[in-house]
Amino acid sequence: MCNLYNATTTHEAMRQLFLPINDLTNRLTPQMDVFPDYPAPIGRKDANGDRELAIARWGMPTPPQFLKGEVDYGVTNIRNVKSPHWQAWLGPANRCVVPATSFSEYGKVPDPVTKKKPLYWFALNEDKPLFWFAGIWTSWYSVRKKKEGPVQADIFAFLTTSPNAVVKPIHEQAMPVILRTSEEIDIWMNAPAEEALQLQRPLPDNELIVLPQPKAEEEQPLLL
Repeated sequence: MCNLYNATTTHEAMRQLFLPINDLTNRLTPQMDVFPDYPAPIGRKDANGDRELAIARWGMPTPPQFLKGEVDYGVTNIRNVKSPHWQAWLGPANRCVVPATSFSEYGKVPDPVTKKKPLYWFALNEDKPLFWFAGIWTSWYSVRKKKEGPVQADIFAFLTTSPNAVVKPIHEQAMPVILRTSEEIDIWMNAPAEEALQLQRPLPDNELIVLPQPKAEEEQPLLL
């Protein structure tokens, strides 16, 4: 399950792929690793049906049967869209797209020295161009962190699907649903659910790579 992705792009790149838009991000230029419950940019529709860029926290409401205690840490990846829990958010008003330039998955075999599983990053190519995850969003009142207490927050998650041949050797269960073109974005944002959910499919194998593993001396701190 993808619980870490990177969005290192420009405001203009987001704007060009998501036209026409209003902007609630203060012209944010993302340069960040995004972890669960982090705030991150999303593209969505406003109350008038116009497109806008906004900021939301990563993690949709957890199905009640899986909640333990008052804290809801959220669901970051959604595979089973037939679940009644997700049905209310599959219409165009609650669909969103999430800008990203790479996403990560842990490998299966721990390093013999550090005992940690290696972290692999995936991108469209080594230049790491912008793409979008197909997601859903809502505004929700809950306890996200115990020390924070109850909050009303805009939150999001993105869909996953079967892994392609690039992801499967590293993560057998799933990969994010990736949109690459303005046409795919239009379908996801506007089409009836039956048509839009046809996009819940693996990215073609030749459209994704595993980025080279950085050498220890090349590793950089996270940009937050």
